[in-house]
Amino acid sequence: MEYRLFETDHGTRIRGHLRSLLIGILGLLFLTFFFSACSDDKSKRPASAPVPVTVDTAVQKTVPVQLRAIGNVEAYSTVTVKSKVGGELVRVHFTEGQDVKKGSLLFTIDPRPYEAALKQAEANLERDVAQAKHAREDARRYESLIQKGVVPQQQYDKFSTDADALEATVLADRAAVDNAKIQLGYCTIYSPIDGRTGSLIVKQGNIIKAEDINLVVINQIVPIDVVFSVPEQFLSEIKKYMALGKLQVEALIPVDQNRPERGVITFIDNAVDTNTGTIRLKGTFANTDRRLWPGQFVNVTLTLTTQPNAILIPSQAVQAGQEGQYVFVIKPDFTAEQRPVVTGRTLNNKTVVEKGVQAGERVVTDGQLQLVPGTKVEVKTRPAGPGQGS
Repeated sequence: MEYRLFETDHGTRIRGHLRSLLIGILGLLFLTFFFSACSDDKSKRPASAPVPVTVDTAVQKTVPVQLRAIGNVEAYSTVTVKSKVGGELVRVHFTEGQDVKKGSLLFTIDPRPYEAALKQAEANLERDVAQAKHAREDARRYESLIQKGVVPQQQYDKFSTDADALEATVLADRAAVDNAKIQLGYCTIYSPIDGRTGSLIVKQGNIIKAEDINLVVINQIVPIDVVFSVPEQFLSEIKKYMALGKLQVEALIPVDQNRPERGVITFIDNAVDTNTGTIRLKGTFANTDRRLWPGQFVNVTLTLTTQPNAILIPSQAVQAGQEGQYVFVIKPDFTAEQRPVVTGRTLNNKTVVEKGVQAGERVVTDGQLQLVPGTKVEVKTRPAGPGQGS
């Protein structure tokens, strides 16, 4: 009985070892087959396709050194017309929004009271002139009599004083006549400048008072001014280049960026605004087409000088990384090279590269996110824009 138990346990252990050995051999064969198949698949896999990208060529050219700001259009000059005399506004000689020339008749105020005042002043003058003439003749006669000792000196002095007083009255009368003519002249109001009239504040037939209300506002818009501000750190450069000649400035209307108005800087403020740290400038524009209008906001570009032999690339080619800005340059073997760059100003969607790119090199403008250094690329043909060939 004990012998059988021993024999049974021993056989079970042998069979367990054989089973484990068989499982190990099968596992080894499976792994060998699996890695062999993977190796065959990898060897049969095709090489990665080139990454399609859009490129542009770096160019060398002379570019302007410019400052950009938002400006506000102002009338070259503004006149607020008031009446210097009171009375009935009997006629308006223009329509609202009409262009007027310097010296054009604008308003007529009832002149009749002032014509009567002038006639009265002239009559007083004539009366006093006659009296002064008579008094002077009397004084002259008494002067000859006093030399003969016929009349006393006191009587002569009285006639002489009366003659002098009447002559002074004549001078006052002449001044009164001149003033009456001036007041009568104020009854017709003329434009002091060339310009465009605004809204008519007082209508024909109204009674107005002297120096009371504004009758109309006239804005001179040919030429016209644009006022803008730039940071104070550019003040020294502006003064330096302005000392060499007139600085050119452009004004671009936001809805029509392709037709800039051109003018020159005519004014630099005498102090920096301490609240904003900016300096106020003014440019004057011919505005012959009247595209600029008082109160309008425009984009202003001030040209200081030009930079020769600058390297320009499209702004979208410049990328920002942890180590700074960089671009992808396409090498002759159509592989991408990541190159750090130092950039300068931006001009019309072009960026000046001060260091890192040479003229004639091709830079990637679209598709950078799929690139790493050494990636094979395929250059796509850019679609032709308006006015461009295919």
